[in-house]
Amino acid sequence: MARKPNLILFGIDSLRPDRMSLYGYDRLTTPHMDKFAATGCVFENAFSPSIPTTPGYSSMFTGMDTFGTDVVALRHEGPLGSHVTTLAELLGDSGYATSCVGFSGNPACRGFQKYLDFSGWGSWEEGRSHKAENLNEVAIPELERLAGDQQPFFLFLRHMDPHSPYLPPSPFERAFYHGDEFDPNDHSLDPVRAFSPFWNYFDSWFPPGVRDVDYILAQYDGAVAYMDACISNILASIAALGLEEDTLIVIDSDHGETLFDHDCYFDHHGLYDVTLRVPLVFVYPGKVPAGQRFDDFVQMKDLMPTMLDLMGVKTKIKFDGRSLRPLMRGRPRKQEPEMYITEATWMRKHGWRTPEWKLIHALEPDLHFKPEVELYNLITDPEENHNLATREPEVVAMLEGRMQAHIARREKQTGRRNPIYTNLNWHGKGAPFTSSEEAYEKLHIGSPKTAEALQKKELQTQRGAKKL
Repeated sequence: MARKPNLILFGIDSLRPDRMSLYGYDRLTTPHMDKFAATGCVFENAFSPSIPTTPGYSSMFTGMDTFGTDVVALRHEGPLGSHVTTLAELLGDSGYATSCVGFSGNPACRGFQKYLDFSGWGSWEEGRSHKAENLNEVAIPELERLAGDQQPFFLFLRHMDPHSPYLPPSPFERAFYHGDEFDPNDHSLDPVRAFSPFWNYFDSWFPPGVRDVDYILAQYDGAVAYMDACISNILASIAALGLEEDTLIVIDSDHGETLFDHDCYFDHHGLYDVTLRVPLVFVYPGKVPAGQRFDDFVQMKDLMPTMLDLMGVKTKIKFDGRSLRPLMRGRPRKQEPEMYITEATWMRKHGWRTPEWKLIHALEPDLHFKPEVELYNLITDPEENHNLATREPEVVAMLEGRMQAHIARREKQTGRRNPIYTNLNWHGKGAPFTSSEEAYEKLHIGSPKTAEALQKKELQTQRGAKKL
């Protein structure tokens, strides 16, 4: 009897596809992933509709939308609900060895048999961050151990390089910047310095005295390029171990990143496409055709059913998502071009996205003093810079109606209230904010250690809920 295929899933935190040469970026940031992805399928319009980290990964690991997971907030209170089965749980029950690298403290990663961590944050005082090398030091020996056993395996790798702090090591810190980042006549970083909720955090990893925003943007690109070089070491190890023919490899991200976009500096909040759109690549010789790119709209909930379908692992779970394998076989797959979008990071909002329109509706005042309702035409204004809400009230009403109908339908199907309505302590400050002034005064990222802690809970918490 043939051994079941292995699964290696790269979950690259905060990776924007439009900053990858794989997706047409003019800087060569991902040459190794570009070459690797050419041996499989690339999806151009993959979305993580519910941001940030915890709901994004919860959907990735369950095949459910935010109504199905009941997870909507970064600071999800309690464990992942027992009404869902995670990918690690399902594969573990199917005879797989399951290992998770770099994601041991979050409720979304329930069910792995083994958790391994590495240093994935940093600060200016600690020096340049060798995040991906730190991951490799843990992941490659674990890959070798898993390959040497008789069991098929599932290895999840959570890369942190595109997540702030952006501190890539030499020579990547200057690979895309050749100016003077300390030019006293440059005031491009002044708005960032003036945004007090985040400034203490940025000050902990920005070079002292830096003034040029292009330097910080180049650090993000450098971090991506550095990570790409380190990922090539993992891909070389896979080849050396003779695993290529028997392993499904997936590259994905939990969400994108706001850089100098929409005043949501160097983070991942705001329901704009820079945050919602993610890279998605499948490579599996013989099962996934090489050199294919698809522009179909796909969502995070589609990952688990697709991976199981490609691996031939059967389940009776009724996923909210649908397998993408028909596309890979050249067959039609009904599109899902409209989607419900949510965020509960530093702002609690939801909305509705179509190929043409984006509606964003704030559920409480936010720290950026943005209007309650935003409307963008994604065709004429793809960067979402011109709010048309007051000029197009009929469009707002139409999109709001479609969104509310979807919410009512999903609440009826799940028998649960929309989690964006029930997670009122999403910020950990108690009651919902009543003004933007209150949000601005109360929300602070703080130090990198504080930022890291926001994404973690005690291991016993995330392991506490056993599936039904």
